[in-house]
Amino acid sequence: MPAMKKMKSSDPLRPHSGALLDGPERAAARAMLYPVGCKEEDFSKPLIGIASTWSNVTPCNMHIDKLALESEKGVNEAGGKAIVFNTITISDGISMGSEGMKYSLVSREVIADSIETVVGCAGMDGFVAIGGCDKNMPGSLIAIARMNRAAVFVYGGTILPGCLTSAPDKKLDIVSVFEAIGAHANHKISDAEFKAVEQCAIPGPGSCGGMYTANTMASAIEAIGMSLPNSSAQNAVSPAKMDDCRRAGACVMEMLKTGIGPLDILTKKAFENAITVVIALGGSTNAVLHLLAIAHAAKVKLPLDDFTRIGKRVPVLADLKPSGKHLMSELVAIGGIRPLMKTLLDKGLLHGDTLTVTGQTMAQTLDGVQPYPAGQAVIQPFEKPIKKDSHLVILYGNLAPEGAVAKISGYEGLHFSGKAIVFESEEKALQAILNDTVKAGHVVVIRSEGPKGGPGMREMLSPTSAIMGKGLGKDVALITDGRFSGGSHGFVVGHITPEAYVGGPIALVKNGDPITLDAERRKITLEVSAAELKKRKRAWKKPAPRYTRGVLAKYAAHVTSASLGAVTDAELRL
Repeated sequence: MPAMKKMKSSDPLRPHSGALLDGPERAAARAMLYPVGCKEEDFSKPLIGIASTWSNVTPCNMHIDKLALESEKGVNEAGGKAIVFNTITISDGISMGSEGMKYSLVSREVIADSIETVVGCAGMDGFVAIGGCDKNMPGSLIAIARMNRAAVFVYGGTILPGCLTSAPDKKLDIVSVFEAIGAHANHKISDAEFKAVEQCAIPGPGSCGGMYTANTMASAIEAIGMSLPNSSAQNAVSPAKMDDCRRAGACVMEMLKTGIGPLDILTKKAFENAITVVIALGGSTNAVLHLLAIAHAAKVKLPLDDFTRIGKRVPVLADLKPSGKHLMSELVAIGGIRPLMKTLLDKGLLHGDTLTVTGQTMAQTLDGVQPYPAGQAVIQPFEKPIKKDSHLVILYGNLAPEGAVAKISGYEGLHFSGKAIVFESEEKALQAILNDTVKAGHVVVIRSEGPKGGPGMREMLSPTSAIMGKGLGKDVALITDGRFSGGSHGFVVGHITPEAYVGGPIALVKNGDPITLDAERRKITLEVSAAELKKRKRAWKKPAPRYTRGVLAKYAAHVTSASLGAVTDAELRL
């Protein structure tokens, strides 16, 4: 039998798998791969991972196992050898408002770490990452940036709307349920209607249906250039999504051939494109947190103030839920985000020279994109925007010296002044809203929910939805060192930094303190004298950690401020 030749590790198509699998001394590695489907000829092909976030934990991801198989086909047909592996997902919608929600933001780090671990350990030359729920997307992109191997992100797709037999024209989604809780508590809907909303809102696979965090981040990733055109605006159950997955597998193989890596794509201009598209779509406040984290992984400087700079010139054009009327599936039906991006490009608001995974520039991928059909109401004309500048408003002041993120759609007004009513947890605030302790004129302060203090920076969808369901959306504001679901709306301010756990000013607020929120001046002010705040700070004592072991304790020990993206990399701690 002839001696086995050792493939040079410098093979440009097999820069990592060659070193792992080639030569007599790597026989054991090859032996382990025969039982999982590899043939002898596969060991000379690029090894491409398919990072699947499949799980029956949530409808957002329940179909991704099938999508992963399509990406596997795309790789194999293009001459590679694909290996499917899984990482975790959690459900924000299920855990929202409970102690379990503390694991949500933590899961972003676990997803990133696990993809990096498998791709690195298995010597994969590239990979496709497929995500459905909120943290899958930034987690995948963080891993893609860290590894800098040929990679494409695929969005699992949006869910179709639910409906009631009694009101077939009324489109439902998960936020409909959260708001029904408040409406039911306020005796605005019957027990029967409440139960019908609960049972009909989620009809099948796909991510939450408005411009919430999943659809926001999918759109941002397409704007960055790390997914194929239209990947962000396809229904989860559709031939288009299956085709997207196959083409993504082939695209990774082409990236290997051309030598394009993620860090060629993840540039400052690319992140500016993402911010521009998120603003135009009226996207989630979580985009701020996640884009900061992805930029950190890519070693791109992206300060909070970039959102203000870009937001001054980019209007909100999409009339999408939660603040608007329409669902993502309706945007899919009229062409997705590509016509919007073409408009932004033509107006000089998008960088056309950024590179994409296709090997083309952003401008090239948008060439020939047709405008939206006449008469559609989802995307407003550039000349008649929903809001002339960004709904994502970065606030500073004596209550948030390192910044806070407000979501001001314009429907709530641009100013709010009220008296603080303070809660040390989301659960206590929710009960006070539902039992009418919270009244018009209150600024609900929910603290000790930051990255370290929660830990995990829970989303406040339950209390914000209860406020809306109670009919107090214009009469009550809510501020927190936690964060908000993409489904939250109303006068809400999150990501207040420094957080309460480290002694930030939010820790010093007392019931009855006047608080002023000014979106025009971008100020958040605790109307208490500096001398009084110093007195309160001297009396303040750091609370004991809520967790002393396990993943939440580990996260709390390593996580940075929300103003830095709440990342856990050791690099920032050196």
